[in-house]
Amino acid sequence: MKTAISIPDPIFEAAERLAKDRGLSRSELYAQAVAEYVKDQRHAGVREQLDAVYGAEPSASDLDPLLQRMQAGSVPKEEW
Repeated sequence: MKTAISIPDPIFEAAERLAKDRGLSRSELYAQAVAEYVKDQRHAGVREQLDAVYGAEPSASDLDPLLQRMQAGSVPKEEW
């Protein structure tokens, strides 16, 4: 599909250089960039959804306390 977009000149120029350096057409570069952005965004909002279930403070969670302890106990301990 063909489309027309407007982007700032510095971004366009950087994209042109990158496409040339990688041996890609402009269309290939933009298609790859948009595909990667869409892939990255598929998890957007996950933290907010988890916060809605667990709450910002563990003590304020709507999750059943027994289930919360079971979930916490299922995660292996790690050294930081």
